[in-house]
Amino acid sequence: MSEGQNNLRKKYDMKHILPVTAFLTALVMSSQSLAQNGPPPVTVAKPVVKTIVEDDEFVGRFDAEGQVTVRARVSGYLEDVHFSDGSLVEEGQLLYTIDQRQFRTALRQAQAQIDVAQATFDFAEEQLQRAEALIANGNIAQSAVDSRREAYLSAQGALEQARAALELAELDLEYSQITAPMSGRIGQTLVDPGNLVQANESQLTTIVSSDPIYFYFDIDERYFLAYARDARARGATLQEGGGGLEVLVTLSDKSIPPLPGVLDFSENRIDAATGTMRVRAVLDNPDEILTPGLFGRVNVPGSLPYEGILVPDNAVVADQNRRLVMSVDDAGNVIPIPVRPGPRIDGYRVIREGLDGSEVIVVEGIVRARPGSVVTPEMTELPLVAGN
Repeated sequence: MSEGQNNLRKKYDMKHILPVTAFLTALVMSSQSLAQNGPPPVTVAKPVVKTIVEDDEFVGRFDAEGQVTVRARVSGYLEDVHFSDGSLVEEGQLLYTIDQRQFRTALRQAQAQIDVAQATFDFAEEQLQRAEALIANGNIAQSAVDSRREAYLSAQGALEQARAALELAELDLEYSQITAPMSGRIGQTLVDPGNLVQANESQLTTIVSSDPIYFYFDIDERYFLAYARDARARGATLQEGGGGLEVLVTLSDKSIPPLPGVLDFSENRIDAATGTMRVRAVLDNPDEILTPGLFGRVNVPGSLPYEGILVPDNAVVADQNRRLVMSVDDAGNVIPIPVRPGPRIDGYRVIREGLDGSEVIVVEGIVRARPGSVVTPEMTELPLVAGN
């Protein structure tokens, strides 16, 4: 082999040997570092064990406890509006005034008819009394007495008719001032002054009650049977007062804390078309935060109280279709445990199957805790309620 070929071979060998050497050197240093530092540290803790009640979440909508469409009871031209659109009104508060001149005139006419009918009645009564006195002496015929009695009864009926006409005229005058039939928040006026309104036809505005307020949502057959069973265990029924279950309603604005309410009603049958039942909760609304038509999420207790096992969400890992938590024994060995998670409660994930609460599980550094590996556990204690 020539001297030039030897030099070329040396350069080739050095080019490939140097990276291998560097890799081996790094591997040795990594091994030495691992030997010096020991297994990777992870934070471990025992699951939280406490009495819990699982809950179910449904989407629903708020609706007013009561709502009224305000209409006129008499016809006439609208004279004045006495409220501001969207304001709060009290029961009996004056809302509208219809031109009252025609109703006052009708009332005076009815009062005049009363005077006429009263005078006719008084005269007929006197004539009857005189005739009854004369008939005792035989100074008047019986037919004359009967005629005067007929006149008396006719006058009596006319007087009652006049009194009824007066009451009707008084009602018409009263109805010309339209008042709020209930307390609540009023909508916008749909008729402006100067327009003709028709009795029992013209819609003037609407009023909805604001406190308390209803929340309606639908549940399927499975949830209905479970809630009915729990209600019976408390000595109640779901149909009567909703079983008295206390619920929490969450709004889309997360700055507003969950609002408490109570189930007070459920329909008397399941909708055959949808397979669901309409359920209602009632909530106090003193601050007028809740408005009919607003969406919300309701959390309903889905179980009776029991001792539950809770772990942080980041302690549960997915392995294809399984869920695992990584436990650590006294020697630091990582052992995977299959679990069946449930809903979130107090910031933790409920574990329905797989744990009994005595295990030590990895809650931080889960990526360093591989099944079968060895770790350095750092023990901590989980609070009863996880922070947000």
